[in-house]
Amino acid sequence: MISPQQVVDIALGAARADETIVIVTDRSEASLRWANNSMTTNGVTTSRSTTVISIVRQGDSARVGSLRSAEVDPSLIPALVEASAEAARCAPQARDVAPLLSGTSVPANWDGPVPGTGAEVFGDVAGSLSQGFRGVDLLYGFARHELQTTLLATSTGLRRRYTQPTGSVEINAKRGGASAWAGIGTPDFAGVPTDLLLEQLSTRLDWAAQTIELPPGRYETIMPPSTVADMMIYLGWTMSGRGAQEGRTALSVPGGGTRVGERLTDLPLTLYSDPAAAGLGCSPFVAATSSSETVSVFDNGMDIERVDWVRDGVINALAYPRAAAAEFNAPSAVAADNLLMTGGQAPLADMIAETESGLLLTTLWYIREVDPTTLLLTGLTRDGVYLVADGEVTAAVNNFRFNESPLDLLRRATQVGASEVTLPREWGDWATRAAMPSLRVPDFHMSSVSQAQ
Repeated sequence: MISPQQVVDIALGAARADETIVIVTDRSEASLRWANNSMTTNGVTTSRSTTVISIVRQGDSARVGSLRSAEVDPSLIPALVEASAEAARCAPQARDVAPLLSGTSVPANWDGPVPGTGAEVFGDVAGSLSQGFRGVDLLYGFARHELQTTLLATSTGLRRRYTQPTGSVEINAKRGGASAWAGIGTPDFAGVPTDLLLEQLSTRLDWAAQTIELPPGRYETIMPPSTVADMMIYLGWTMSGRGAQEGRTALSVPGGGTRVGERLTDLPLTLYSDPAAAGLGCSPFVAATSSSETVSVFDNGMDIERVDWVRDGVINALAYPRAAAAEFNAPSAVAADNLLMTGGQAPLADMIAETESGLLLTTLWYIREVDPTTLLLTGLTRDGVYLVADGEVTAAVNNFRFNESPLDLLRRATQVGASEVTLPREWGDWATRAAMPSLRVPDFHMSSVSQAQ
């Protein structure tokens, strides 16, 4: 392949629309799988996607065409540019029209080579797993590491570049018909606590030596960080300012307006995204191949800052691209590709020890939205729901279908633990950069019994 910088030069050189944005993304991905206590497959792949966004302006209005290609033949780039321009000429007027950002400086690393990854990144993880394979539990799982380098350039002179490292490890352990899951996100596989994950899985399978059937109902429930991440990430995805202003989301106020400023809880919970978060860093600029209610192609290259979506228990901000912010007289805000929540200090073990009777809910699965106006979600428990009695985990219980809203969970939570880096079970394919606390919810709604294992 030619370099991504050459792709940018060819595309901008062929551009004839009023304005053009080129986004080239090179990916290098390594993966490792294991099953039934033996390694099965590993491999490395590389790929490239090139997106050309053409803008055709007429007065204060604009039309946008965005086309993406995985072709790497440089002779095909001019045709992609022309097809994008033709799509723009035929498109309806854009709702999010705004001036493109401009610039004259070029990042110092703009012309540098694109980094790659390889199977060697899994060395420490594989070593720990090989020890685990000698144990009594059957281990299954998957590890992946990806380096994604994005180059963004516009006909107005803007140049941005960023390499995003993304990695995760997921392990499923089975013993005597019981199953448990644990996972962690990691940018570089340095210091991945594989031994600790295996220890946690073994402990959970010990708990499952005794099983108890429980009926549906509302139970005091401790949610460890992974389950909290699954619920809060979905909340983050729905915090559109436009949707709230137009009365279509759970962040809307009946009769008009948004819930910004409303107190959810007296707990000092802060939910935020921040591209500079330690260990969870992500792209510091917008690189959007298409527009949505929370991001705009017209904002490409714009700096992304820390945003406190909930601050000290109060709804503090909603997502607004520049055009929507101007329309609704609100601060512009764009979410970074991570999510963190802070507010407590208690270790999970202490929260369990303080529980007289309740459930420990370790993972969630198959989450779907039921009602966007209340953000009611439904889903299943899987691979470990445990009974807590007199401060100790005493048994595994059957799985449930649940019905809960992440907003209501924040309203009803009575205790928050210490925040830690975690991997959401349901959304781990898309959202690996999360740090969440454990939460105690006095009446988590297990709506029906599930036969899921």
